[in-house]
Amino acid sequence: MNWNWYARRDLRKIHRWGAILIALPFLIILLSGLFLQVKKEFNWIQPPTQEGTKAGASLSFDEILSTARGIPELETSTWEDIDRLDIRPDDGIIKIRGTNGWEAQIDGHSADVLSIAKRRSDVIESLHDGSWFHDEAKLWLFLPTAIVVTILWITGIYLFCIPYFAKWQNRKNLAHRKRKHRKKREHTEDEEIAV
Repeated sequence: MNWNWYARRDLRKIHRWGAILIALPFLIILLSGLFLQVKKEFNWIQPPTQEGTKAGASLSFDEILSTARGIPELETSTWEDIDRLDIRPDDGIIKIRGTNGWEAQIDGHSADVLSIAKRRSDVIESLHDGSWFHDEAKLWLFLPTAIVVTILWITGIYLFCIPYFAKWQNRKNLAHRKRKHRKKREHTEDEEIAV
């Protein structure tokens, strides 16, 4: 047995056990990634962006907070209850995201409420990067999973290419042996003619 056989055997073991070790975290990454790919296609994941009366935004921060306080779903009383503001001047709206996962979209000039909906894409994103489980899960579980997936990709490509490389090598060796055999036969015939 040669070194190549041992390498293939060891790579198959690494491939098999690596896949088993990362099966659950990788499934979470895969499924949440699929949802994130289509988040704008399904209103259930991320509410569609509304259109304001005109482009730009002229509301003050006090007016935005006052409007947010009037929306019961946001459960807002102070700025600490607001996770972020997303100002979309081209659409003429301001998105207010509460810390409770709800999002309100208001007109950037009149403060009229255009949409109130639960925003699930942030939760799916935190599942995708592992921070939903624990802040340390990103670094100590999901990062190693990404590294192992990279190793699985490399070993998988190697294991996939080996049969093709072996066929190519065998054809090359066979052609070389045929040339060598033909030269030997020609040389033998030349010697018989000379005698």
